[in-house]
Amino acid sequence: MATLATFFRRSEAPASVETGTQRHVPRLEPDIFRLRALPNEDVFFYCKPIDNSRVVREADPRSGGECWSAIGAACVVAVLLTSVLAPNVAGTLAGYKLQALKEEQRRLIDERRVLELEEARLLSPAHLEELARGRKMVAPAPGQVIHLDPKGDGSLAMNVPK
Repeated sequence: MATLATFFRRSEAPASVETGTQRHVPRLEPDIFRLRALPNEDVFFYCKPIDNSRVVREADPRSGGECWSAIGAACVVAVLLTSVLAPNVAGTLAGYKLQALKEEQRRLIDERRVLELEEARLLSPAHLEELARGRKMVAPAPGQVIHLDPKGDGSLAMNVPK
């Protein structure tokens, strides 16, 4: 494995075997508190700022009029569709309004009939007589009525323009 190389150090590698004799290499004790290396620890990324303020986008000759022509065509289709459907919608709305007005006319005619019946009942001589008796109104006796006809005797003032 490629990562096993990080576990072995040169000093920890076994000494090369010489012919017949072994050389005594002092073995260093590994530091038990030392952390092992992290992967890609030796990679350093440098962020270079890029200034694109002077870069101008090159015009695409194929994309010039396609967008506006599609928008114009959609507007023309919408106007045509609206002009075709507008009379039908207006006729339907007028029919709803006409039906509502007919219903209101029927209701008003019924209300007028009820009011005419109520008026006839209130103005009937029998009802008026009953109201007069309830308020203690009686017909005047023949001697109670005085007619004011001014005679030339001067007893009553008469306003006559001169």
